[in-house]
Amino acid sequence: MDHDAPAPGVRASLPPVDQVGSLDLAVVTRFCDLAVDRLAEAREEIDALNVYPVPDGDTGTNMYLTFQAARDAMLAATGGDPDADLSTALTALGRGALLGARGNSGVILCQVIAAFAGRIAAAQVGDRTAEVFAEALVAATEASYAAVGDPVEGTILSVARAASDAARAVAAVPTTRLGHVIGAAATAAREALARTPEQLPVLRDAGVVDAGGRGLCVVLDAAESAITGKRAVGSTFRLGEPRRIPVPLPSGDLTAEGPAYEVMYLLDADDASIPELRRTLRSLGDSLVVVGGDGLWNVHVHVDDVGAAIEAGLVAGRPRRVKVTHFAEQIGRARAVVPTDRKGRKVVVVAAGPGLAELFAECGAVVVSGGPGRRPSTGDLLQAITGSGAAEVVVLPNDGDSVRVAEAAARTAETDHDVRVAVVPTTAQVQGLAALAVHEPGRSFEQDLVQMTASARHARHGAVTVAVKEAMTTAGACRPGDVLGAIEGDFVEVGADLYAVAVTVLERLLGGGGELVTIVAGVDGAELAGRCAAHLEATHPTVDVVVYEGGQERYPLLVAVE
Repeated sequence: MDHDAPAPGVRASLPPVDQVGSLDLAVVTRFCDLAVDRLAEAREEIDALNVYPVPDGDTGTNMYLTFQAARDAMLAATGGDPDADLSTALTALGRGALLGARGNSGVILCQVIAAFAGRIAAAQVGDRTAEVFAEALVAATEASYAAVGDPVEGTILSVARAASDAARAVAAVPTTRLGHVIGAAATAAREALARTPEQLPVLRDAGVVDAGGRGLCVVLDAAESAITGKRAVGSTFRLGEPRRIPVPLPSGDLTAEGPAYEVMYLLDADDASIPELRRTLRSLGDSLVVVGGDGLWNVHVHVDDVGAAIEAGLVAGRPRRVKVTHFAEQIGRARAVVPTDRKGRKVVVVAAGPGLAELFAECGAVVVSGGPGRRPSTGDLLQAITGSGAAEVVVLPNDGDSVRVAEAAARTAETDHDVRVAVVPTTAQVQGLAALAVHEPGRSFEQDLVQMTASARHARHGAVTVAVKEAMTTAGACRPGDVLGAIEGDFVEVGADLYAVAVTVLERLLGGGGELVTIVAGVDGAELAGRCAAHLEATHPTVDVVVYEGGQERYPLLVAVE
């Protein structure tokens, strides 16, 4: 394959592909390790999103175990030798996925892995890496659709299709590099995932995106990291996208009318017998997925008649490792978790400007107006907490002087209104943005709180303001009209020019490293924010920059570095 270079502006925390020469075993191994690690991190989140086809809360676990089995099989085949044959490794990867597939989502994922690995293994010297990668994604998508008895849009299938279509379109340009292809695929997958509730009513009603699609996004993000060295910022959520709280709903196969059992088995059978097996199983139930080839198949189906499903396998070949799951216990569990009064989780946010308020609200937060000179009272925050209708609430005060007020409101809400409340002690608006960006109601309350707190603490923040009176600051004396630069609440610069002070603040914040800079423009601060963004693009091309119109008073510029 050719020697592709990473896309412009890509971070280099991992060796990009042009340093290893091609999609060799080192890159494939790095991708598998990253995919397993990130599926492990996202497992509980994905499990909580699982409402289709059965809300049994195991999609994340099944996808993680499936990919782990594939990775382990590849490592066993190569013995950890970095010079081992790539084709041998990829064949073991696909077979390991097939043998270790768990659940509906895991069976589909194993077919994606096997088809993708097969196309990569078939690449010839001189092939364009970008084109081969795109063709591999197309092959994986086609295989996943072919494996499912009755394909349903709004699932992992739709996400896979969007990713492969985007990869094929980008790879069609002869000068396109591999980094561009996987970046386009990962971005398209995330966008398709956000559309899944529009395609599948059960997702819309529960307020979630498709769990399997979310898992595929995690895998594609891992591929982008392995190939370009770029780590995706946060989760699939981006500021500005509406959020909803997942509400577990018994639906589909968890109803009295739905099939009673999930049946899975490995099947040793000739390829010619599989079409008839598919027809038989389709007549018995639903959620049919049959994947494999070359004499070994993985069969998954939901049925009422377990014996008939196994008998169909006996007619086709030799079933083994048969697993039967009864849905009755899951029906009871699903009904038990449906809340009768307060539902889900909400975030209450104090916003210091109309632009910030709009941004927070678009993210699904309950917004309380605040800011210097008009900080909210305990009563204001208590009303927002109790009025949210949520069983769990996270509060982001976004101001040092409002943290204790928020904590008092939280204690009152828990004691008098039976609401579970936690305060993330954010002391700046940009910390609130960072915390909300990683908020994921699909996680447990404790995990969500830990992630939001960690993100807020890791966001080094600064601001630019104008002095209104004479004072002695930590950066020296200032007079009315002087420009003040602050970092973490302490003044570090006194100057005469807004832009010069802003650049100083940005450079000091970036002195400790950083991947993402968030700039929030205040009243009359749009031009200043634009100039600062241009400065960063020119001097720090590997850093991502996001600019928002905050509309806050007194601070022409708020900044954060993550």
